Amino acid sequence: MIYLDNSATTPTDPRVVAAMQPYWSEVFGNASSLHAAGKAADAAIQRSIETIARVVNCRDGGPPELVFTSGGTEADNLALKGVAHAMRARGRGNHVITTAAEHHAVLDVAQELAGEGFDVTFLPVDSTGRVTPAQVVEAMRPDTVLVSILYASNEIGSINPIADIGAAIKEKNRRVPFHTDAVQAPGLLPLDVQALNVDLMSLAGHKCYGPKGIGVLVVRRAIGLKAQIVGGGQQAHRRSGTEPLPLIVGLARALELAEAERTATCARLVDLRDELVRQVLANVPEATLTGHPQERLAGHSSFVLRWLNGDSILLDLSELGICASGGSACTSGQQEPSHVLLACGVDSDRLMGQMRFVLGKHNTAAHVERLVYHLRTLVERHRAMAPQPG
Repeated sequence: MIYLDNSATTPTDPRVVAAMQPYWSEVFGNASSLHAAGKAADAAIQRSIETIARVVNCRDGGPPELVFTSGGTEADNLALKGVAHAMRARGRGNHVITTAAEHHAVLDVAQELAGEGFDVTFLPVDSTGRVTPAQVVEAMRPDTVLVSILYASNEIGSINPIADIGAAIKEKNRRVPFHTDAVQAPGLLPLDVQALNVDLMSLAGHKCYGPKGIGVLVVRRAIGLKAQIVGGGQQAHRRSGTEPLPLIVGLARALELAEAERTATCARLVDLRDELVRQVLANVPEATLTGHPQERLAGHSSFVLRWLNGDSILLDLSELGICASGGSACTSGQQEPSHVLLACGVDSDRLMGQMRFVLGKHNTAAHVERLVYHLRTLVERHRAMAPQPG
């Protein structure tokens, strides 16, 4: 099998599995318990917090700046709902800013907030799926209570200038919290929240060779956050529920490894990705690259095909042992155009021809060659069978 769907999920690194192993049945206590087993569990969580705090450059100790969640989706939900509701309750305002090309974990929550009476601005993106600091600042108002901008797109790989956006927000109004969905970033982009000028950042374990079922929301301590899960008061009442000790340990180890190996990993993946893009554009007729040609995630390539159904070709690739997606794995199989491609203004004759090939640590040049060979053959076959427009 050739796995080219690393934006959807990644295999768990054996080193992460090894780090988690003792916390299933050896150190297994509830971190809220006062006895020795509970204290051992709490100590492991505190060590994990310190590790993650170093990776993202937030303070550790005292009230937590890290809130562990079930994944990136919950982290995004907590960020948007938690901040918007807390700020409105304080009488600070009712206005939220995001973009039309966010992951559904942000987009759907923003739409839900709009249904609750919040005034939500969905900023348009350019043809590469990006927004500018000027756009964000121009949209800000005295009653703005939150800005949420995607760090990097899971569908098209484009990277937003988050640090510049954050700096512009702070220059206009330091009291407006800035959140970024950075789920795609670990191991590929810097995670230093101070340098990025963000107040909240969402991360997920399974996108960076860690376990599924665990995420974290980095929250600056001064930010008000209304809990979305209550009943127990864990994590300083920001997210109740017994902490999943093995998963937290795994997340910390995965993020630690991702950051330590980021420079070397990116250098290799960029070269491999550029070769993949070059070969696809040279060998697959009417294939068009989506997203920004340079400001995109290392390893991420995404295309649209004219007058063809990308899912059909991807199913044929799967039969040949090549795993890839049409866009977001969360919406795979839905017979409707991607909201990201629509926001980017992709021509209607290409909207259903979306395909995404995302390289990971285990991919090689031989994988790229095999993909391009089969993709070219399948596209030719599907185009010969497809009804001709007009």
